[in-house]
Amino acid sequence: MAASVRAKQTAALKQMLNFGQPLGKQSAEPSWKILVYDRFGQDIIAPLLSSRELRDLGVTLHLLLHSDRDAVPDVPVIYFVMPTEENIQRICQDCKNQLYESWYLNFISAISRHLLEELATGVLQSNVVSSVSKVFDQYLNFISLEEDLFLLRQQGRDAISYYSINRGDVKDTEMDQIMDMIVDSLFSVFVTLGTVPVIRCPRGNAAEMVAEKLDKKLRENLRDTRNSLFTADGLQSGQFSFQRPLLVILDRNLDLATLLHHTWTYQALVHDVLDMQLNRVTTEEEAASPSGHAGAKALKRKKVYDLGQNDKFWIAQKGSPFPAVAEAVQEALDTYRASEDEVKRLKHAMGLEGDEDDQAISTLSDSTAKLTSAMHSLPELLEQKRLIDMHTNIATAVLDNIKERKLDVYFETEEKLMSRSQLDKPLMDIISDPEAGLAEDKLRLFLIAMLCGQQMTEAEVDQYAVALQAAGCDLAPLHYIRKWRAYTKMSSTPATYGGGGTKTLGMFSKLMAESSKFVMEGVKNLVVKKHKLPTTRIVDSLMEMKPSDETDNFRYFDPKMLRATDSGSVPRNKQPFQEALVFVVGGGNYIEYQNLVDYVRSRTTMGTKKITYGCTDLQNAAQFLKQFGQLGRESF
Repeated sequence: MAASVRAKQTAALKQMLNFGQPLGKQSAEPSWKILVYDRFGQDIIAPLLSSRELRDLGVTLHLLLHSDRDAVPDVPVIYFVMPTEENIQRICQDCKNQLYESWYLNFISAISRHLLEELATGVLQSNVVSSVSKVFDQYLNFISLEEDLFLLRQQGRDAISYYSINRGDVKDTEMDQIMDMIVDSLFSVFVTLGTVPVIRCPRGNAAEMVAEKLDKKLRENLRDTRNSLFTADGLQSGQFSFQRPLLVILDRNLDLATLLHHTWTYQALVHDVLDMQLNRVTTEEEAASPSGHAGAKALKRKKVYDLGQNDKFWIAQKGSPFPAVAEAVQEALDTYRASEDEVKRLKHAMGLEGDEDDQAISTLSDSTAKLTSAMHSLPELLEQKRLIDMHTNIATAVLDNIKERKLDVYFETEEKLMSRSQLDKPLMDIISDPEAGLAEDKLRLFLIAMLCGQQMTEAEVDQYAVALQAAGCDLAPLHYIRKWRAYTKMSSTPATYGGGGTKTLGMFSKLMAESSKFVMEGVKNLVVKKHKLPTTRIVDSLMEMKPSDETDNFRYFDPKMLRATDSGSVPRNKQPFQEALVFVVGGGNYIEYQNLVDYVRSRTTMGTKKITYGCTDLQNAAQFLKQFGQLGRESF
């Protein structure tokens, strides 16, 4: 199986930081360097390389391009920036000020001829031509968050958001620019992977526009054999795999209900109820009152946590239902408590007391091989404690939201709506209940009912609208969904979410002990029954070459075909695909991603399948509601 998109992007970044030389080769250039990036470059690097890893690669300083920087005349600099007019002008200014010894210029995507000429002019006028060592187009214009998850943008993501694509007054030229930005990033993904996909997409929407433009761009690059980015010479060995991947490009309007769905798995819950961006979670925790009085109001302080690939607990539990995660945290805590005496003994042996040295000890590197066994064991145990504390705090913050907003009730009700099961309680009762969650939660629940084909007359919808308004809801998103549903005739053919639902187990057995950190009383222990969301169902039928009403009309593009022909007459691959990339135009979320991960796991008995999920940007339900609201207000 070919390496993941994350592994390939990380390798490309490491090679860039080695002055363009493969890491195995000892570079003749100096090893210490300064890294200068713009906000886009920062977003790409942040989830892949920590500050410590950058130091190990010889980066002594990493600075933003548009910040005040002092001259460091004896050190080479590596730039990693988007090829924009503003960035080129700043690089030319740096050259004029002769801030560094030598320049290695790396552009995130291909620089245009016009900007390259502007850069050359600036370098000539600054008289530093001999100092500019290399100029690269890196084709790394996307962000890898997981081995099988990428998005196109975090910084400046509004330019390619659901709102931007679906605005009523969007001009053809603006839509063309949006599609070009998306295609440029998708092209970067396949250059990084070193493979040319077979492309499938539905007809008559933004996904088809992206597919057509990407097919054309890949085709033109393959035709230019001297400069092709997909030739054996231009790629490292091992980048070609025997079978080509399938790229399924879908439009967000295929399934809006999943975007609004209250979820029950750890990663998706964290993204929904906490502030999570680029694998970094921000929580608010109570700090001790400065006055020290028992009755004083508790202060809130923000705490930031990184959820990286080295966090074994996160990797193992991110797709688990929240009750199972709470039990796993409690188990890890109990296991650590059992070894706490050992930690105290080891710290005493090393002459350390208290917690203040924990962070320093936990970062000790492997070069301590010659030290005592205490020095070996302690960093590992303290790192384990740090991770347990981190997940205890994150899970506690999530649990507080579940209890305050009754998220278990919303999740269970929505699962029943999506699987067309009988509801335990009428929708109006939940919406009218002042104790049942936030106004946003009630609006999400009702919009899902509308999107999933719940039979309602316009008069009934108006009644619900009055109840929602009384509950404090902004009705602009409802106006948009009503208009959208009428336009797409959703009432007659709603998206289906077959086989869903939940079942309730007995209360959390392992968490009912008094010593537990998690007071789960009043929260249902729901186990999600496996079901395929529309995206997963489409991917399944396309990968397995199954006939399906949903996919029979999909267009087919093969950029390696010498001549582009009508997609209906292209000879089809009859073999099932082993690898697929699913890309959603207009935004994605962790619920859809987790559903695909579960689908791959369920298929392991039938041979190794690999699915990578990508989207223009990752948004949670509150962010999507805001976009629906903007569209709703504009449609009045």
